[in-house]
Amino acid sequence: MTAGNSSRQETADAELARPHRIVPAANAASAGVLIDGVTHRFAAPGGREITAIRDVTIEIPAEGFTAGVGPSGCGKSTLLNLISGLMKPTEGRVIVRDAEVTDVRGDIGYMPARDALLPWRTVIGNVEFALEMQGAHSSKRRSDMARTMIEAVGLGGFENYFPHALSHGMRQRTAIARTFITNPDIMLLDEPFSALDAQTRVHVQNLFLSMWERARHTVVLITHDVMEAVALADRVVVFSSAPGTVKAAYDIAFPRPRVVENLLFNEPRFREYLKQIWSDLGDD
Repeated sequence: MTAGNSSRQETADAELARPHRIVPAANAASAGVLIDGVTHRFAAPGGREITAIRDVTIEIPAEGFTAGVGPSGCGKSTLLNLISGLMKPTEGRVIVRDAEVTDVRGDIGYMPARDALLPWRTVIGNVEFALEMQGAHSSKRRSDMARTMIEAVGLGGFENYFPHALSHGMRQRTAIARTFITNPDIMLLDEPFSALDAQTRVHVQNLFLSMWERARHTVVLITHDVMEAVALADRVVVFSSAPGTVKAAYDIAFPRPRVVENLLFNEPRFREYLKQIWSDLGDD
């Protein structure tokens, strides 16, 4: 290779390594979830209306991991409620697996910011509860499945502990087991790692990634943590302040499987994504 060719190749490689905005498009055929021209308003005191999100179009690839970041109050959690069918959009439509969402769906797993464990149930009781709600399997089969899942999240030996006896990280691992055990088509994550300390957060993020990379559910993560979004997701969608609109979206070009701390400390492009996304957020 000549010096000129080498220089051009280095320039091309550097260009490929830079974050590139992608344009959200309404393409139901390739999407696991399609948010198509959605606006949602809430009733407010005095007969007023508050617009939470406005004219949002997002294609969420099937079996992919999509993260949304944006300021508080920009409608990110509203989006999860629309996907789950807990709310109906004021305008536009939400399509899941080629069908418009018109009611609450039973094929969705949900992880909130707090673990939401039932305090009167043990670890195994909480994990089994997800199967009980589906009316799935015999009691023995539910117990066997729960024990297998509890082992998978590293809580073997803690099956009969109540939530008050667990650390925050152990409680969130129990919540992960409860979410995965039903094998949902779609997982909605509403800042599920935000209550954890920094070290525990990375450990639990890695656990979630390792389980997801084997199962490949369609995941939608809402977070205020830009580093978390870039480390975990295949695509990051950036929202404006309220009413939330899509400002930008980025495909994250890191291979899988991923280890969060390796990206944080060893991946030069990681900082480039952070700089660009923070710049988008700062423009508001």
